[in-house]
Amino acid sequence: MGVVNITPDSFSDGGQFLDRGAAIAQARRLAEEGAHIIDLGGESTRPGAAPVTEEEELARVLPVVEELSDLCVSVDTRRPAVMQAALDAGASMINDVQALQAPGAVESVRESKCAVCLMHMKGEPATMQLEPHYDDVVGEVKAFLRERVAAAEAAGIARERLVIDPGFGFGKTAAHNLTLLKRLDEFADLEVPLLAGLSRKSTIGKLTGRPLGERLAGSLAMALLGLLGGATILRVHEVKETRDVIAVWEAVKAA
Repeated sequence: MGVVNITPDSFSDGGQFLDRGAAIAQARRLAEEGAHIIDLGGESTRPGAAPVTEEEELARVLPVVEELSDLCVSVDTRRPAVMQAALDAGASMINDVQALQAPGAVESVRESKCAVCLMHMKGEPATMQLEPHYDDVVGEVKAFLRERVAAAEAAGIARERLVIDPGFGFGKTAAHNLTLLKRLDEFADLEVPLLAGLSRKSTIGKLTGRPLGERLAGSLAMALLGLLGGATILRVHEVKETRDVIAVWEAVKAA
């Protein structure tokens, strides 16, 4: 899954692809490099981010979705109206940091055949990194995702359409993220494909001391650890390099 943020303030590429043409070109470049899914976001959910209006999010995302109808496009949104409009415009997947908890979210995706990613986030983006606390981060995140999968199924969304994401960096300290990564294989018994979004995260900066633009090596290490933990979708900014990691990992598995 290649990331394209159509925002001025996303933590890693804010402003680079706010222009519609730049976003479309980047999406096509990532697809050519081997991304199976392009994840478009029109509202930053980085720590401390302020929400944008629904109208602004729609204006950023929809024209890009419409121009990428030949690709598998995921839209990263928590707003039911944006979900519905994105699906009408040709999106194949909804990636929701609030796991369809917003009123109307389930209804917006239920009648579609789209895939849905249910992510764990503790709190809201504006405040989620202000001293997040867990008694058992793996147990609590896993219980939340189990409940959201059950709720989606009960609402008529087939399990085959669902993906789960433990939400690295979303209301979690570096220590929480490392614990989740180390024990990622424990999510396998939820029997739903697992997405890992670790690319360029601040945890890498804390471990290596590297600024945002120098976290490729750390991101690739995280990607490999995600694969080893059972992730089936890697949400990344550097697709070409991550594909090389996957190729080596698959060759070793097959040897």
